Amino acid sequence: MKYKWILFDADETLFHFDSYQGLKLMFSRFDVDFTPCDFEHYQSVNQPLWVDYQNGDISAKQLQNKRFESWSEKLKVSTQKLNSEFLHAMAEICKPLAGAKELIDFLSDKVSMGIITNGFTQLQTIRLERTGFKDAFSTLVISEQVGVAKPDIGIFEHAFETMKHPPKHEILMVGDNPHSDIQGGMNAGIDTCWLNTNNHTKPDGIEPTHEVSSLTQLKTLLASISTR
Repeated sequence: MKYKWILFDADETLFHFDSYQGLKLMFSRFDVDFTPCDFEHYQSVNQPLWVDYQNGDISAKQLQNKRFESWSEKLKVSTQKLNSEFLHAMAEICKPLAGAKELIDFLSDKVSMGIITNGFTQLQTIRLERTGFKDAFSTLVISEQVGVAKPDIGIFEHAFETMKHPPKHEILMVGDNPHSDIQGGMNAGIDTCWLNTNNHTKPDGIEPTHEVSSLTQLKTLLASISTR
């Protein structure tokens, strides 16, 4: 196979990330009926914080605390407790995306695999165990631990160090987010594959090496590359 290493994003690349259902489950444990309207308000706070985090303007801890400040005041529960309970609920409802298991099984004896995620440690480790993917990945790089997030080249350089610096032309980055995953891979000088499941328009200036609409299509693409 052309690639010796394949690096995956986690959320919405390997795993479903249904934050509404996770929040609904978490808040039910505080006797709150979390509504779509509540979710809309939460996202109006949460989404700009993620942009700030990926731009390096705030830390993981600041993001985790700020997004729950209004609920913390309302429920008289610390933001840290709410964030921890949310990540725990997300781990409980986590499911692999369609085709993820088949893709990982197909690649397991052909390449080394890793994960580079802007998600948080508590969620990543639990769900890798629960989905049975834990032993499939040689490298797990989590922005919360590294201190920088994709698309910053620093998180990729950290990953390359854990991978013992293979040639960059042998590495492929796969992800659903063109701004963090694809731009990040481009910044790091490696090939990229955009998992564009919703047929979004490609942002200006971002040019993935490959583009697929499903993990099943990615499996077919990698199989065809390996036979060239």
